[in-house]
Amino acid sequence: MRPLRVLFLGGTGVISAACVREILAGEGEAGDIDLTVVTRGRSTLRPVPAGVRSLHADVHDDRSMRAALGDETFDVVVNFIGYTPADVKADVASFGGRTGQYVFISTGSVYSRPAASLPVVESSARRNNGFEYPLQKLRCEELLEQAHRYEGFPLTIVRAAHVYDETVIPNLAGWTTIARWRAGKAMVVHGDGTSLWNLMHARDFARGLVRLLGNRHVLGESVHITSDELLTWDEIHLSLARAAGVEPRIVHRSSEDIGREIDWMGPVLVDDFRHSMIYDNSKIKRLVPGFSSRVPFARGAREILEWFDEDPSRQKIDADLDAAFDRLVGDRDG
Repeated sequence: MRPLRVLFLGGTGVISAACVREILAGEGEAGDIDLTVVTRGRSTLRPVPAGVRSLHADVHDDRSMRAALGDETFDVVVNFIGYTPADVKADVASFGGRTGQYVFISTGSVYSRPAASLPVVESSARRNNGFEYPLQKLRCEELLEQAHRYEGFPLTIVRAAHVYDETVIPNLAGWTTIARWRAGKAMVVHGDGTSLWNLMHARDFARGLVRLLGNRHVLGESVHITSDELLTWDEIHLSLARAAGVEPRIVHRSSEDIGREIDWMGPVLVDDFRHSMIYDNSKIKRLVPGFSSRVPFARGAREILEWFDEDPSRQKIDADLDAAFDRLVGDRDG
């Protein structure tokens, strides 16, 4: 049997790079895959590894893509970097008739907030949740679903929740969080810190996604791949603090208060992060027998701190954020 010919649009992001590595690992359960990756060739953080066919093109430019791919066909195309309807509309035109499965990587943020019921399943209500990223992803989903229903476009939608790797501190403040604690300052956490959130290591996500490639049972379907570990936002910050070897000082402020000080954070916190999200993972487990998330966040947090502490140049403090947190802490510090 010939290898599955797979094309990745993108391959150097948190999720896509983990999927490249998962395929390169060549575990038998992943099957035999002949992988081609298209990127702009600019990433130094997660470069495409040796042994993978790597083409350089602008995925969002038809002429550039035609020059790179010609009229090649693929069993599977996975789009990790489709952010607007224009991006995926071009893919429908380009890959209709040239692939047996088109996988669109979307986001769990398209599900309604607050959820009408928990846990969220793939058929749960979706809506515009008040900020641009999930709005555009939702519009992409709708366009692709129309193409599937009326043109036979071989669509699979995969929704990620909050995926991280060792290079990502999974909150909105990044390294500034750790720097504040190590300087003896308090860190601000939205609300009362008890809303439930979902974090998944990219390695775990990749194990699920790779095993959906070429699966005819998911054509026309949506699947979310998320962790079974339930974490409050306080627990997330406590895990980071333990990994950093510090005693955490946390001050709680409302999402609205934070948004007034840091305007770009407001919509994300108010319309997304403050709402508890629990996902039902029975569908991915049914499609990929034996699948489960293997990396608890306590271990993931240790990997993150090891990576940042290995090279101090990675430890970037946002001075504006730091000053805003000082104002938010105010007389509540201590």
